[in-house]
Amino acid sequence: MKKMMMLAGTAALVTLAACGAEENTDSSNAAENNSQNETEETNTSNNEPAEDNDAEEPAEENNAADNEETGEETEENNESDESGADASGDTITYESENGPVEVPADPQRVVVLSSYVGDMLALDVPVVGADTWSMDNPVFEEELADTEAVTDEDLEKIIELDPDLIVGLSNIQNVDQLQEIAPTVTFTYGAVDYLDQHIEIGKLVNKEDEARDWVEDFQQRASETGEEIKAEIGEDATVTVFENFDKQLYVFGDNWARGTEILYQEMELGMPESVQEVSESDGFFALSTEVMSEYAGDYIVVSKVADQDNSFQETETYQNIPAVQDGNVIEVDAQSFYFNDATSLDHQLSVFEEEFLSE
Repeated sequence: MKKMMMLAGTAALVTLAACGAEENTDSSNAAENNSQNETEETNTSNNEPAEDNDAEEPAEENNAADNEETGEETEENNESDESGADASGDTITYESENGPVEVPADPQRVVVLSSYVGDMLALDVPVVGADTWSMDNPVFEEELADTEAVTDEDLEKIIELDPDLIVGLSNIQNVDQLQEIAPTVTFTYGAVDYLDQHIEIGKLVNKEDEARDWVEDFQQRASETGEEIKAEIGEDATVTVFENFDKQLYVFGDNWARGTEILYQEMELGMPESVQEVSESDGFFALSTEVMSEYAGDYIVVSKVADQDNSFQETETYQNIPAVQDGNVIEVDAQSFYFNDATSLDHQLSVFEEEFLSE
């Protein structure tokens, strides 16, 4: 999942590329926090069933045939028992991007090194270690109260956490060493869309049905909320998502977290043509404050980083944007909007419902 500030995890950050147009300034590392998913694998196999001892041969020749037949039945039963253990016992096989990986059938101590903490939490999977971006997400704060902040460099710390599964993006470091600690699976960000990614996490932790149920429910809720919002603001109203990070202003397309997947994909709210044109390639676009009015929709969502310089909101250019003058600006906490995992999406949907539909 690149990441703009966060991540998304989720944890190694990807540098935003500068986008053309004379009005735009140089790109910064803002986009580093969006998810970046990848899939590596590990070959750890746990608690393989032991082979059953052969049945003792009968002493009397007269009973040989009966006992031989019984022995064959016992052997068949043992093979059946072993097959059941492989399917529903201690491990399952997850088909990762890089091949099959033996992982726990019911993981209880997961370390997430980038992007997928919220997906694990939504599936009630215990997370014992997480990347710092996720640890700073206020939406996760309560459930991560006893979770340790770790990076892909903290090998000793990860060993102490005794994980039974390690998950991260494809750009994490020390994968070979991590595989020696626990089964390690990585995902390439963008290899699948954000909802399919949640289903992949469900497959990984043996909860595919629960993941699919969440996706179906989320899409229904988001669609219904979108219809209510369009009835409130107008079918043709447009929405723009801005964020200021590291002294650089960005505008986002429809798949770079910050609630964009909800607004544009699920709710099908309008995106200004100017934003669509410049964000189509990379998913985001760096611009200067002086030209932001050219990309502003009828409504503006500002993904606001509390400790960043947000003085652009005090400029005459910003204050003269019609959406600003009409009070059609929604400010959201960037640290909880960097992500597009299941838990974060639920939070973002509730924020949009409240902000757009509040009287």
